[in-house]
Amino acid sequence: MDTMRDRFAPVVSRLLDEDPRVAVVLAEIGLAPFAQAARRHPDRVINVGIREQLLVGAGAGLALAGLRPVLHTFASFLVERPFEQVKLDFGHQDVGGVLVSAGGSYDVSAGGFTHMAPGDVALLDTLDGWTVHVPGHPDEAEALLRHAVADGDERVYVRLSAQANREPLVVDGARFLTVREGRGGVVVAVGPMLDNVLAATEGLDVTVLYASTVRPFDSGALRRAVGEGGAADVVLVEPYLAGTSTAAANDALADLPHRVLGLGVGRRELRRYGLMEDHIAAHGLDAATLRTRIGDFVGTPPVTG
Repeated sequence: MDTMRDRFAPVVSRLLDEDPRVAVVLAEIGLAPFAQAARRHPDRVINVGIREQLLVGAGAGLALAGLRPVLHTFASFLVERPFEQVKLDFGHQDVGGVLVSAGGSYDVSAGGFTHMAPGDVALLDTLDGWTVHVPGHPDEAEALLRHAVADGDERVYVRLSAQANREPLVVDGARFLTVREGRGGVVVAVGPMLDNVLAATEGLDVTVLYASTVRPFDSGALRRAVGEGGAADVVLVEPYLAGTSTAAANDALADLPHRVLGLGVGRRELRRYGLMEDHIAAHGLDAATLRTRIGDFVGTPPVTG
């Protein structure tokens, strides 16, 4: 199976052909796959070199000129390093664009902590008006990329990952999907966490919701899954900083008795970099550890036949 990032350049290259408003801004990383598109559209495929602050500033300038800019590099260089430009050039100027990251929390683990950004979604949460897509499969990434570019003049972040679920779901860029129904709690699996969550909750009497778009947070879907009677136990399993969506879940259930457990990447830096799979296990996001953590929290015994 190809990766989410493998889909990025072909999809956006076609969008460049289809829509004269679309422009791509790169900071050296990811340049080669756009070589043909750059020859067809030299004025709308722009490489600023290894200058991430300029990457964001140039993209916002294109938005001010009426274009729909798509900016791409690793998450740590797209959100963390030029955060002031994201805040001011897009937010304060109130213009739209599409930020498409790769690398995520630990995909490029061999590159060390400079190439990891588990806090990217939490950081964007400090700003107003950002839609955040976290696809769990290359097919979903393609659909959400198209949705993001077509999304008027909104500010959109698309978080691509090397980790992926085996099968795609039909996503619409807004709603959580109900994957499994139960009565003993609700588990929200975000993007590429779904396969591990499904394995972890096999035989447990819990509802599993799937979120490939986390901002805006689908409060209605969570409330429907919880229901109106009794107390609610909710577990959020996110592929970035643990607890990033805890406040959103609490707000959704503010008038109901509930508990929320946020699982994700811990704050402790893992200094022995290892492989992506090693980081998943070290942060307790593998299926076996998730089963223990979820089961201990909701206190749901396995369903027997």
